[in-house]
Amino acid sequence: MTPEEYCRQKAAQSGSSFYYSFLFLPAEQQSAIIALYAFCREVDDAVDESREPAVAAAKLAWWRTEVAQLFAGRPQHPVTRALARAVERFGITQGHLGEVMDGVEMDLSQNRYPGFVDLQRYCHRVAGVVGMLAATIFGYRNPLTLDYADRLGLAFQLTNIIRDVGEDARKGRIYLPMEELVRFDVTAADILNARPTENFTRLMRFQTERALRCYDEAFALLPPEDRRAQRPGLVMAAIYRALLEEIAADGHQVLRQRIALTPIRKLWIAWRTWVTA
Repeated sequence: MTPEEYCRQKAAQSGSSFYYSFLFLPAEQQSAIIALYAFCREVDDAVDESREPAVAAAKLAWWRTEVAQLFAGRPQHPVTRALARAVERFGITQGHLGEVMDGVEMDLSQNRYPGFVDLQRYCHRVAGVVGMLAATIFGYRNPLTLDYADRLGLAFQLTNIIRDVGEDARKGRIYLPMEELVRFDVTAADILNARPTENFTRLMRFQTERALRCYDEAFALLPPEDRRAQRPGLVMAAIYRALLEEIAADGHQVLRQRIALTPIRKLWIAWRTWVTA
């Protein structure tokens, strides 16, 4: 298959909500954003799918070398070969991709975050930077759109963290800030052993409310003249907000199950938001 076909298959197989936000883009932008998403998936999988930290570190080191090859004009992997066109057309830099890999690498050395400021640093690297790159691919006239994209990336990552509390705990990771666990009288053992309590529900309600505020803050930063160009991000936000509402309606039962929207519901939200946003 071609590099573009490989990336498209990688994006579609992931089942991610992001894929639905790309469906209505013109061909050149769609190919670029799918290549960027496939890159993020590859480096994330390099860490998440490796049981041994040394193996994960070696895989990530390989990707750093491959990104250097990309910017030297010698990409080998289908994803970097597909990204080569986006790099030239949309100004994606080696520093941008390196920062994403720096964020992924944090998962090899850090499985707890003392406070929200510490978590924000991680979220900026793995999601905010990606959001800013995506906003550049979608197109903007006002530089404030990049602030919107960074904040929206934070909202997306906080949503992922809420949805994946149980799944991450089974990998020994807790992304919820430790100082907030203390504030709500929830122990790390409660989460690692999937023990739902009333205090845990209160903690998750707090997390959900903050994530929703981040969406509102992001929307407030989006300049009106760029709203139409940034519709893919608004599609994604609509899908993710619907997911948060579903999690809340289910009583934040995220320790033992992973709540998701059906593909048909995602497609409906995507179409509706694209038409009205």
